[in-house]
Amino acid sequence: MVLRLTAPTHVPVMVSEVLDALAVQPGGRYIDCTLGEGGHAVAILESSALCGQLLGIDADPKAIELAKARLRSYSKSAALVNDNFVNLEAICHRVEFYPVHGILFDLGLSSLQLADASRGFSFQVDAPLDMRVSPDQDVTAADLINSLPEDELAQLVFDFGEEPRARRVARNIVDHRPLHTTLELARVAEQALGGRMGRIHPATRTFQALRIAV
Repeated sequence: MVLRLTAPTHVPVMVSEVLDALAVQPGGRYIDCTLGEGGHAVAILESSALCGQLLGIDADPKAIELAKARLRSYSKSAALVNDNFVNLEAICHRVEFYPVHGILFDLGLSSLQLADASRGFSFQVDAPLDMRVSPDQDVTAADLINSLPEDELAQLVFDFGEEPRARRVARNIVDHRPLHTTLELARVAEQALGGRMGRIHPATRTFQALRIAV
């Protein structure tokens, strides 16, 4: 698969709120722990009067490549690292980025990740049950769906998806294992919950739970 580095179309949300919360100052040093396509990073660097510094972290290597293209003109001010922000302290020491004046965590999936059908984050199209942010991760959604005991699977869907009928979903998943694709899982969840009621697809909470768990 060829990654095409086209002009970025992603527009970051709540930019003014982010800049206010970080209290960005000229010459400040800031960390974007969920770099994505670099929209917030550009805004932070511009608000720091272009004399600030930024450390951008993302577990998704595709995001790093896109952000590099977007931040090319800031290459002397921005250090980009493909890693998980759980390793934040170690990363800062490794690239000697300290002290730090502000840190941003923009949690959740990006439109870039949701739009990539091959990664299995959504049930809009049929795709492998992957849901990994980084290909270096060992566990996929399929691993969890097909290996967890029913009670643990139900707890996962309840805790991370806030699905009140999680036990029913888990029971139907176990009855239909193995499951390998997004549409297979969506059908099983829908069947367990009695079909669609309202605008929200019955599988939505189950997919949320798996994305968080993975």
